[in-house]
Amino acid sequence: MIKPGGVGRGLTRDQVVAAAFEVLDEHGLDGLTMRKVAGRLGVQAAALYWHVSDKADLLDEMGTSMWRAATATLFQAPGDDLGRGLTQAARTLRATMLAHRDGATVFAGRRLTDIGLIQVQERPLAALVATGRSLEDVLDTWQIVMHFTIGWTAEEQGVRQAREADPSSYDLAERDARIGAEAHPLMARAGRLMFADPEARFERVLARLVSALTSE
Repeated sequence: MIKPGGVGRGLTRDQVVAAAFEVLDEHGLDGLTMRKVAGRLGVQAAALYWHVSDKADLLDEMGTSMWRAATATLFQAPGDDLGRGLTQAARTLRATMLAHRDGATVFAGRRLTDIGLIQVQERPLAALVATGRSLEDVLDTWQIVMHFTIGWTAEEQGVRQAREADPSSYDLAERDARIGAEAHPLMARAGRLMFADPEARFERVLARLVSALTSE
């Protein structure tokens, strides 16, 4: 809460979070500091503490902001169609995390600070339970897909950033030479499959996962 007359009175929490994402996209999670966020806003770091108590609190706000951005399309599929709902949710979450550098790491495990983002999930959850599924089954299925998506996206972003830092780090010809492709043809081919188009690869694996989870 902003206190009257405080140095942070001219700022809003949304401005602080927006500045934090700018710093994140430029410097990555390791380079995200309260001082850099304050510098982006043209204030002293102390001004931020009228809005967030520390970096962990700031990350919770950033994770909440990402969840809020995803919520607009997260539950568009019919509530009683579990397969479509899971697929839509996974695509939305991945896109939301990919929108920011280290987005998957920032998103994972954060505490939602907007209670409305929890309440809005009641209707789609109720629709699924109404089809005869147990709440535990619905939650287990949802968490499997969510955790898969977060882990997949974190790995995808890690590979992308490694390639940006050193284009040769995922050079497939060099990989073939190192593993001895002639003696290990399956692993050579696997490399070309694993590091192919990440979008198509994600869709293929997601479809297999959702099918396995929702088949009667």
